[in-house]
Amino acid sequence: MPSTNLARVAALTFLVVSGSVARAAEPVPDGRAQRIANIMGTRATYCSAPRKPDGRVDAERLVSELVEVGANTYSFCIHMSATDWDDLHLILPRARKDGIRIWGSIVPPSESPPRVKAYAEPFRLDYKRWAVEFAKLSLNETNLVAWSIDDFTHNLKTYTPEYIKDMLDAARAINPRLAFVPCCYFPTINTRFATNYCPLLDGILFPYRHESAGANLKDASLVESELRKLKEITGPNFPVVLDIYASAHSRLGATTPQYLEEAMVAGHKAADGVMIYRHQDPKLNAEKYQIIKRLFHSWN
Repeated sequence: MPSTNLARVAALTFLVVSGSVARAAEPVPDGRAQRIANIMGTRATYCSAPRKPDGRVDAERLVSELVEVGANTYSFCIHMSATDWDDLHLILPRARKDGIRIWGSIVPPSESPPRVKAYAEPFRLDYKRWAVEFAKLSLNETNLVAWSIDDFTHNLKTYTPEYIKDMLDAARAINPRLAFVPCCYFPTINTRFATNYCPLLDGILFPYRHESAGANLKDASLVESELRKLKEITGPNFPVVLDIYASAHSRLGATTPQYLEEAMVAGHKAADGVMIYRHQDPKLNAEKYQIIKRLFHSWN
C-alpha cells in the first residue's frame, strides 16, 4: 500500500466525512477505523470464482489463484447459484489460511426478478437480513471484512439514507468491524450523495467507465482525474476502491490487456485499493491474468 494510504488510516482517528468537507478533531465512530483499515490497500479480484463440474465453487483453486496473482482480497458475488451462500462458508476458512480477506457481494432490485431470472439467495431482497447475517458470519470467519451491494447508486429509491442507517445499525451492533462498501457510479456521486450517504458508508467501490467524458471501456486516461474528483466530493479520507473491468460489459463491450494495465497503474496512484472485475482464468485469459499478477506483486 502507498505510504500516503497509511497516513490516511491514521488520520481517520481524527477525521469524519460530512458532505464534501473532512472536519478535524471529531471522534471516529466505534469500529470505523478498523473497518476502513480492512479496506485500504485492497488488491482484489471480483466474481467468476472457478467452479467444479457440479457447479459448486472450487475454493481450493480459487485461493491458489489469488495467492499466485498476489491478491490480498476477493469479492464473492452471491448471485450465480442458489448454493453461493453455502459456498461462501467454504471459501472463508480456506482463504483465511493464506491471509486472503473476503467481501460478500449481493445484487440490488435492478438485478433481481422480474428483470433477471434469479435472486441472490437465500435472503433475496431483504437487505437488513443480509446485513445481519453477514455480521453474524464475520464474527466466526474473521477474514470476512466487508460486504457490498452491486449497482447501489442505481437503486437509491430502495436504499434511502434511513433504510441504510437502520440496516447498518443492526449489523454493527453485532460486529462493528465489518465494513459496508457499496458499488457506486461516477454520475451519481455528487455533493448530495456525500452529505446523505458518506457518513453511513465505510467507502465505495467505484467502477471506472470514463463517464465524465462519455462512457467507454477503451480509454483509461481519466482514471486519476475521476478519482481526484470523487475525493473532492467525498472527502480526502473517505476510501475509494477502484473497480476495473477486465471482462466485457454488456453495453460497453470488452477491454484490452493494455487498457487493463493502464487503468491499474493509474488506479494504484490515486485510489485506496484496486479490484478487478472479473477474476481471470489463467488459461482462458492468460495475458490479463499475467498483468494482474505482475502489478499486484509489484505493489505488495
